[in-house]
Amino acid sequence: MGWQFWLLFSMAAALLLFAYWDGFSQLFIRWDKQEEYSHGYMLPMITLYFIWMKKNEIVQSEFSPSWLGFFIVLPALLIFLIGEVSALFILIHYSFIVVLFGMAFSIMGWPAIKPVLMPLLLLVFAIPIPYFLEASLSANLQLLSSQLGVAFIRWCSIPVFLEGNVIDLGSYQLQVVEACSGLRYLFPLMSLGFICAYLFDVVFWKRAVVFLSTIPITLMMNSFRIAVIGILVDNWGIAMAEGFLHDFEGWIIFMACMVLLFIEMFILTKIGQGDSRPLFEVFGLAPPVELEQGETRIRKVSYPFIAIIALLVISILVMASVGKRDEVIPARKAFPEFPDHLAGWAGDQTALESEVINALEMSDYILADYSKPGSMPVNFYVAYYQSQRKGVSPHSPRVCIPGGGWQISAINRTQVDNLPVNRIVIKKGRSVQLVYYWFQQRGRLISNEYLMKWYLFKDAILLNRTDGALVRITTAVSPTENIKDADNRLTGFVRHLLPVLPEYIPE
Repeated sequence: MGWQFWLLFSMAAALLLFAYWDGFSQLFIRWDKQEEYSHGYMLPMITLYFIWMKKNEIVQSEFSPSWLGFFIVLPALLIFLIGEVSALFILIHYSFIVVLFGMAFSIMGWPAIKPVLMPLLLLVFAIPIPYFLEASLSANLQLLSSQLGVAFIRWCSIPVFLEGNVIDLGSYQLQVVEACSGLRYLFPLMSLGFICAYLFDVVFWKRAVVFLSTIPITLMMNSFRIAVIGILVDNWGIAMAEGFLHDFEGWIIFMACMVLLFIEMFILTKIGQGDSRPLFEVFGLAPPVELEQGETRIRKVSYPFIAIIALLVISILVMASVGKRDEVIPARKAFPEFPDHLAGWAGDQTALESEVINALEMSDYILADYSKPGSMPVNFYVAYYQSQRKGVSPHSPRVCIPGGGWQISAINRTQVDNLPVNRIVIKKGRSVQLVYYWFQQRGRLISNEYLMKWYLFKDAILLNRTDGALVRITTAVSPTENIKDADNRLTGFVRHLLPVLPEYIPE
C-alpha cells in the first residue's frame, strides 16, 4: 500500500469516528451498565485479531476494488441519518458495521474480503438490542426458566408451587427477577458460540450446531441454577439466595456453560469420519504462516473508496445542518394545569422522585390518580418531551414494568374507538393490573414503537419538530371483578381523556 492509501484510510477513520461518536457513546453506556453486554468491549479486539490471523490470505489476494461497496455504504449512511434523528441507536450501530463492510469491499473486492467477513459479523454481537425488545425477551425467559427450574426441584422430591415467576417453597418464596432471566448468560455465550463456530475447522453443519446450541445450553443451565438455589433455600434458608453466594453461583453456571460447549465441540469432531488432526488445528488455533519476502504486492488507489469518503463528508454536513436548525417548539399548557375532574373522575396529582425525573429527562409530566364512587382508581401518567433529537425520548412501559417487579403475563394491541393502544396485563404475586399505553406525537396516535421512530425522523426533517409524549393509564383488577371490567373502566376513561390531551400535547 502506498502513502496515498494510508492518507485516505486515515481520513476515512477520522470521519467515521466523528460521525458515529454519539452512537459509540451510547454503546459504551450500555456496555457499562448492563452485565449482559459487558463482553462488548472485547469483541472489537477479537475481530482485529481474527483479521490479523487472515492477513496472509488478504495480502495474497487479487484486490479488485468494486463500486458495489459504494452502493452498500449509501443506504447504510441513510440508515445512520434516520437513527441519528430518531434516536434509534440500534440503526446507528448496525449502520457502522455495514459501512465498514462496504469500505472494505470498495478497497479489496470480494476475493480479499471473504476471509474477514465472519470476523466483521462478530461485531453484531456487541450491539445491544432495543430496551423494549430486551424487556419482552427477558420476561419470556423468566417464565420459561422458572417452569424448568421448578421441574428440577420437583424431580428432587421437594414440594413446590409456581405462580408466574414466583417459586413458593412453603416457608420461603423466591421471585425469579429480571436479573435471573438468563440474558446475562445468553448474549455472552452466543458471542462465544459464534467465535467457537468460526474457529471450528469442520463441516458447516457442525459449526451451526455449536452456535445454535448456545441457546438451549443457556436456558437449561440457568434453570438448573434456579433449581439449585431453590434446593439450597429449602434446606439452609433464604441467605442461600442472596449476596455473594448468589453471584458466585452465577459465575459457576456460566463457566459450566463454556465447558459444555467445548465438550460438545470435542464430541462433534468424533462424529462421522472423525478427524485425525491435532486439536489445536481442528479448533483453528494454528498461527498464520509467515510470507516469504517478495510476495507483498503494490495496490492501486480505489476510486470507490474515495467516493465513500465523499459520502461520509456529505452525511456529516447534512447532520450538522439538521442539528443547527432552531427546532419548532409549539405552544401548550403545562400539566400542573391539567383538570382534576374528568366527567365524574376526581384526580389527585402526585410527584415523581427527583432521581426518576433526572433519569427520564422529561420536559413536563403528569402523574395522577383518578377515582369515582363504586370504581377502582385509574393511574394516569404522561411523559412529555419538547425535543427528542438528542436521544432523549419516552421509555416504553415494556422496559419499566419488569424493573418494578411486575411480570408481563399478556400483551397485545387493541382499539379504543379509533385509538390504537398497547394493552398489557401485569402481575406481582396475586396482584393484577391492566395497562394501556400509546405514543401521542405531533397529532398522531401511535402504538408501534418503531413506527413512532419513523414519524419522528420524518417530522424532524419536514416539520422541524420532534416533540411528543408517552401516555399510560393503569388500573388494578380487584379480586371481585374480571379483566373485562378493567378494560371497560380504562376504555371509558380514555374517551373522556382524549378530547383534553391536545391542549397539553400539541398536534
